[in-house]
Amino acid sequence: MKLLLLLVGMVFILEGLPYVAFPEAMRGWLAKLSQTPAGHLRVIGLVVMIGGFLLCWVVQRTDLFGE
Repeated sequence: MKLLLLLVGMVFILEGLPYVAFPEAMRGWLAKLSQTPAGHLRVIGLVVMIGGFLLCWVVQRTDLFGE
């Protein structure tokens, strides 16, 4: 449970960083994102989820990253 909470905290940090560093650019990007069709957003979300799953799987199942 502690690891899960640490990971969620890291996600919050990474999600918030662009808004702190580049607020005006993020505003423009979000405006463009709001015009993107829902189907495209679903595909992007699915690709990101699969990429995250594969990264977790590789790290968990292999010695590629040490230990």
